[in-house]
Amino acid sequence: MRIDLSGSTALVTGSTQGIGMAVAAALADAGARVAINGRRPERVAEAIGSLRDRVPERELVAAPGDVTTERGAAAVLSAAAEVDVLVNSLGLFGSAPALEISDEEWRRYFDTNVLSAVRLIRATLPDMIRRGWGRVLNIASDSALAIPAEMIHYGASKTALLAVTRGFAKEAAGTGVTVNSVVAGPTHTRGVEDFVYELVDRDLPWDEAQHEFMIRHRPMSLLQRLIEPEEIANMVAYLSSPLASATTGAAVRVDGGYIDSIVP
Repeated sequence: MRIDLSGSTALVTGSTQGIGMAVAAALADAGARVAINGRRPERVAEAIGSLRDRVPERELVAAPGDVTTERGAAAVLSAAAEVDVLVNSLGLFGSAPALEISDEEWRRYFDTNVLSAVRLIRATLPDMIRRGWGRVLNIASDSALAIPAEMIHYGASKTALLAVTRGFAKEAAGTGVTVNSVVAGPTHTRGVEDFVYELVDRDLPWDEAQHEFMIRHRPMSLLQRLIEPEEIANMVAYLSSPLASATTGAAVRVDGGYIDSIVP
């Protein structure tokens, strides 16, 4: 089975690090022209430099801009040009006592984790439908289904993203365009390392800290380790390809068995 995205353009938001960067690398490796997005042009340039070492001779386009604003999203879409594959990977997370989360913080989470995706889908889906082919992938989280007590604002925003995915999949019904979510489990990124050390002893070496975090705070994981970003990216690459033409409106789990369910 060969994933071939030659001739297509992918836009991956939040792709200067973590899952987004891994997804960008996987899509470029499959032959796509990939637009790299982050808020700051210098971070985008650094990411492209790093990605060129991983996927030499692939076309990588700088698409800096803040997609949580209308103006920023317009600039990003202009840089990316025609988008065949949209991956909404940008996400904000962090821990906070439930009763101390302000209205402003709730809005910030929904602006970043939900409305940025809605805005870009609204802008790109009509042309995908007109062309009769396209892929929209929203990076969700196990927290959408198993709301963590220490980050309910994050979990609720990711639950909303699942609903957004299903709704837009219905909008694209019968057109050749698919819209799916990838439900990522606890994943090893730089930001997650900081989050882990918010919850366990900062003096512990990383391997011990990771193990204690999983046992204490994510005990339902069958993998019993953090997932690597490339493992999420492999699923995104498949769902972005023509091979996944019969999968739409789905929440596809790459969660290490964390969600205790026998159905997706």
